[in-house]
Amino acid sequence: MSSNPNNTINTNLLRQIFFIAAIVFLGIVLFRQLWFFSSAFLGAVTFYVIMRKRMFYLTENRGWKKATAAWILMLLSFFVILVPIGILGNILYSKVADIVTHSGEYLNSLKRFADQIKDKTGYVLVKPQNIDQLGSYLAQLLPKVLGVTMNTLALIAAMYFILFFMLVNGRRMEQSVYEYIPLKDTNVELIGKEVRVMVVSNTIGIPLIALIQGVVGLIGYLIIGVKDPWLWFVATSIAAMMPVVGAALIYVPLTISLFVSGETGKGIAMAVWGFGVIGLVDNLFRFLLNKRLGDIHPLITIFGVIVGVQLFGFIGLIFGPLLISMFLLLLKIYSSEFIIKRREVKRVK
Repeated sequence: MSSNPNNTINTNLLRQIFFIAAIVFLGIVLFRQLWFFSSAFLGAVTFYVIMRKRMFYLTENRGWKKATAAWILMLLSFFVILVPIGILGNILYSKVADIVTHSGEYLNSLKRFADQIKDKTGYVLVKPQNIDQLGSYLAQLLPKVLGVTMNTLALIAAMYFILFFMLVNGRRMEQSVYEYIPLKDTNVELIGKEVRVMVVSNTIGIPLIALIQGVVGLIGYLIIGVKDPWLWFVATSIAAMMPVVGAALIYVPLTISLFVSGETGKGIAMAVWGFGVIGLVDNLFRFLLNKRLGDIHPLITIFGVIVGVQLFGFIGLIFGPLLISMFLLLLKIYSSEFIIKRREVKRVK
């Protein structure tokens, strides 16, 4: 007596559903427990995409041992990228510590400036209770910065640990991706190309635009005669990588501080330079570099950075736009894999 093929199909379908449910369940559990290391993993992916060609060249063309090539590339990335960032962060931290130490003087100056504005215009710029709340926030700022610094060091160590195994097992890892993703090879290659373009364009484009804005800001600080211009250059370069507000996060408070200290002429010049020149440079170079590096739509960059920073922290500057691009790409792949096939079957019938 022959078995019913429908029963076989149903059994296979039930087994498949069971395994998918088990995989999804275990994936969610692991993902929730390892969420702290998500930024380290994404950072490792970023460095791997940048280094993979050099890694393959050293091991396959030059005959280097995989471990040696991986260590050399990681050391170069550490001294060329992370050490300068650490130095800039240390300079900024010293300024934050100085602001916290002399917070009373800054807050009293802000109160006097608010009182002057109220006397001349009748408009309450800042309420005294809000200034007092700012003082309590500044008192808590330094411990928060120290906490972020320790977390960052732990994530950097985890990132290099993951990156080492990615580099050493690069070919095998990429082959596994081809095997396990249930899509046609052409679509897998399309995903890989999209990842490479987005990662490279963001890792080069965002820091380069931020550096350009910092340099333009430095020129203005030197011309206007702002105190500690190099410190403000560092702060502007870092803030320029933030979404939406960008460098305005620095030159707006700087402008206000100049007005508060009674340097009205410098304050007006700083406002003109900030909104007129630094803002223009941001829009102009962001448009040109996006076209040059990956032809990425500005809305993808803006909304992607907003989403990415909330999800992954600083590394979200790179992977936020990638998430939106991947979402749109997966919609396109789904259409080519399933919807078009379904339409073709209907036509044949």
